Amino acid sequence: MKGLNVLDKFIFFLNICFALALLTAYFLPYIPPKTFPTLSVLSLGIGPLLIVNFLFFLYWLFKVRRQLFMSLLILLIGFANLSSFYKFSESKKVGDEEHFSVMSYNVKSFNRYNWIDAENISDSIAHFIAQEQPDILAVQEYFSESSKIDRAFKYKYIKTKTNNSRFGQAFFSEYPIINSGSVDFESAGNNAIFIDVVYKKDTLRFYNAHLESLRLKPNVKDLQEEGSERLLGRVGGTFKVQQDQMEQLKAHIETSPYKVIICSDLNNSAFSYVYRAIKGNTYKDAFKLAGNGFGKSFDLDFFPLRIDFILSDKTIPIKGFTTYTKKFSDHFPIKADFSL
Repeated sequence: MKGLNVLDKFIFFLNICFALALLTAYFLPYIPPKTFPTLSVLSLGIGPLLIVNFLFFLYWLFKVRRQLFMSLLILLIGFANLSSFYKFSESKKVGDEEHFSVMSYNVKSFNRYNWIDAENISDSIAHFIAQEQPDILAVQEYFSESSKIDRAFKYKYIKTKTNNSRFGQAFFSEYPIINSGSVDFESAGNNAIFIDVVYKKDTLRFYNAHLESLRLKPNVKDLQEEGSERLLGRVGGTFKVQQDQMEQLKAHIETSPYKVIICSDLNNSAFSYVYRAIKGNTYKDAFKLAGNGFGKSFDLDFFPLRIDFILSDKTIPIKGFTTYTKKFSDHFPIKADFSL
């Protein structure tokens, strides 16, 4: 650090800390959360860490200092992660060719507990879906008593937590559903459901997965009040549960006799172990191929968190992808267009 003044030495020290944090985060998708549950939380921060290290790079570049090479090297090592964090090209828009659309949406029980200060959220969601006209709709955190979208589709499959419960996951389809079922996770009340749908001469299997919730509140102030130590412990524990759920889901997916499309609220990022394990080399992330921008799907202050995904078999062409900004839930709806 020769030639640096006291301020620059302090900034370089911070630079080293953030560089090591980002380098560590790069390896977390390959490490089961049960091994280092608290450390695995760092995977949620890869996006901000990329930004911070880029700012350090610009700082040293402006000052014409060789310290810039450390940040540059760290950024180059993680270059493959950039498309998961930010897509620089414009979203692909489907043309006139024949296609089918798939929407995934965590509706937060249609605002049953009034977390949004607005009335008739169920009506607003139903109107939005009627406008967008998805052929397949996967709904997480469904609540049957408040739903007004059922009538818009020809076919449906709804699985509540128990026979007496009105909460669960749901599928709605414009195409015939010839088979359906649920993957009931052993470790929690969450579950994943599936449907087999006939489209033209093909049969496709769709999964709708909702992994253990992070229980994050949209307001960063609320997270600060919880305390960092408690927050890290809670989220680390959630990641361990998600690993169990992912393993059950993946085992079920591997039994599918048909090509698969997975709609999901993973409650984890594209830099996580569960995302990497489910996606593997078999599936494509529709956002990475056809989306744009940050693809933010969860409404967290100042933090572009993408935790909702549509993954598809590599052999199914992706024609378009849209991330909506409708604020009728703490999640934003996403939609992908496919052709066969």
